[in-house]
Amino acid sequence: MPYVNIQITAGATRAQKAALVKDVTDSLVRVLGKNPEHIHIVIQEIKEEDWGYSGLLTDTWKQQQQQ
Repeated sequence: MPYVNIQITAGATRAQKAALVKDVTDSLVRVLGKNPEHIHIVIQEIKEEDWGYSGLLTDTWKQQQQQ
């Protein structure tokens, strides 16, 4: 029973999340021969202020990139 946890910063649309679930499921079926009914995928959206990147909180990093 494959379990996949995808962590992304908040903001993905429902359609984008659905596409992720489909693509990951299709890959596990194609590459590992897994039964799609046994695949569990969790998408966790994390606020940019709760995610660090390059020594900064992601929201701060993005603000600096826009300057």
